[in-house]
Amino acid sequence: MDTGEFQLPRSRKANERLHALIPGGAHTYAKGDDQYPENLAPVISHGRGAHVWDIDGNRYVEYGSGLRSVSLGHAHPRVIEAVRRELDRGSNFVRPSIVEVEAAECFLATVPTAEMVKFAKNGSDATTAAVRLARAATGRPRVALCADHPFFSVDDWFIGTTPMSAGVPAATNELTVAFPYGDLAATEELLTRYQDEVACLILEPATHTEPPPGYLAGLRGLADRHGCVLIFDEMITGLRWSEAGAQGLYGVVPDLSTFGKALGNGFAVSALAGRRDLMELGGLRHSGDRVFLLSTTHGAETHALAAAMAVLTTYVEEGITARLHALGERLAAGVRDTAAGMGVGDHIVVRGRASNLVFATLDENGQPSQQYRTLFLRRLLAGGVLAPSFVVSSALDDADIDHTVDVVAQACAVYRKALDAGDPTSWLGGRPVKPVFRRLA
Repeated sequence: MDTGEFQLPRSRKANERLHALIPGGAHTYAKGDDQYPENLAPVISHGRGAHVWDIDGNRYVEYGSGLRSVSLGHAHPRVIEAVRRELDRGSNFVRPSIVEVEAAECFLATVPTAEMVKFAKNGSDATTAAVRLARAATGRPRVALCADHPFFSVDDWFIGTTPMSAGVPAATNELTVAFPYGDLAATEELLTRYQDEVACLILEPATHTEPPPGYLAGLRGLADRHGCVLIFDEMITGLRWSEAGAQGLYGVVPDLSTFGKALGNGFAVSALAGRRDLMELGGLRHSGDRVFLLSTTHGAETHALAAAMAVLTTYVEEGITARLHALGERLAAGVRDTAAGMGVGDHIVVRGRASNLVFATLDENGQPSQQYRTLFLRRLLAGGVLAPSFVVSSALDDADIDHTVDVVAQACAVYRKALDAGDPTSWLGGRPVKPVFRRLA
């Protein structure tokens, strides 16, 4: 049975303070304490490299850092140095800074499939701008998004499709339609059903599964034949799949693409990039109707753009993407071998590209289980591993991976006991963790 010896009293009190002042107790739903076992949601003091410390004094090997944004590790020296150079030079002006064009040149040199770029702060701003631009360019109202990808934007066109759709008008929801990943025939049927109504196809080019052979090229062909804009959401795949994103790896060029997360190594920067003729519709050098593309007070904050340049340069010069894959492959192999050896290989399942690993926790019947996820997370936390996913950063080393696998082995032992008992309740220590998107709080 779970003796409950691992406790976080200071974090527990801090979480109460957070909920009293901040709706949800965090600024991102995926960081909420409902995503962690009851009373075991650590509140972070600081981080360095692949490690973070909570306010109770515990050190953890951290995965999925900053919702996949901190891919070089916390306080990366090269990034911090670039940021510091800008801090005493001013951060925001009444006219563009020279840093803006330097960052654009650096980005477009790294992602040569794009011709223009505009920076913002949030991924949602960039994806919504891409959708708006597609609607303006095509004169069509509908957005077709990939139903198998979990998140695109905080804006109504996407949130209306989730279980948390309260506050989104039904008329807005009706303009968003969905297509399944990997199924060209179903997508073509959708485009035919809404002939000349669909402005864009928006999807993550890859996530936890590789695209089927010819799939992305097939989507490119469908978009061309039906006159809609192909948008790749590269918030996750950008840099992690290749320095030029999934489009660089798979060789299929979208009309528009959006980047963020890894681009700033934790600093707030996102990007909308794409074809010049489309992007310029949001500019001043044409004679048509103006398109409100992106206009953000803080989008060109100098130190964030300096961080992005440092990140891009580090990836290219130090082969970071290859390192992420090597670390992820070592971790995946270790976890899979350990789980199999402990008799839970069919229940703790590691999935995804090596640079973007997630894990599934399955019950006695092979079904996803929040209860078994709770059990697993409790044992990881007690062993000093903070892992809502197994997404690696390049700051990890072999010792970190080996420690993680050792802790996973301890978790697997408890997992096996719960499976044998046919009921994990005794090992949960409280209510189970909850999915981010759900109807009721």
